[in-house]
Amino acid sequence: MVNAAWLAAMKPSAFLINTARGPLIDEPALATALRHHTIAAAALDVLSAEPPPPDHPLLGIPNCLITPHLAWASRAARQRLLLTVADNLRAFLAGTPQHVVNP
Repeated sequence: MVNAAWLAAMKPSAFLINTARGPLIDEPALATALRHHTIAAAALDVLSAEPPPPDHPLLGIPNCLITPHLAWASRAARQRLLLTVADNLRAFLAGTPQHVVNP
């Protein structure tokens, strides 16, 4: 989806952020765009291969921030997850299970 043509159409001041799926981005094209300052920077929480191999094209590029696929793990998200689990357990114990799959 995000290929060399897409990157070339972006402003030089643009920041690319991907927290969705790694394969959405042509990573070699992004590496080239970052090295040539076609765009200002990228912040990626996902890559096409996780963990990335040592020769991954985006590793070591100063204007590319890569986090270990944990954008979902904010305090608020973890709290929602725990509250949902607790609600589901209470409902199950009360005989009214929620989110039943293949009843």
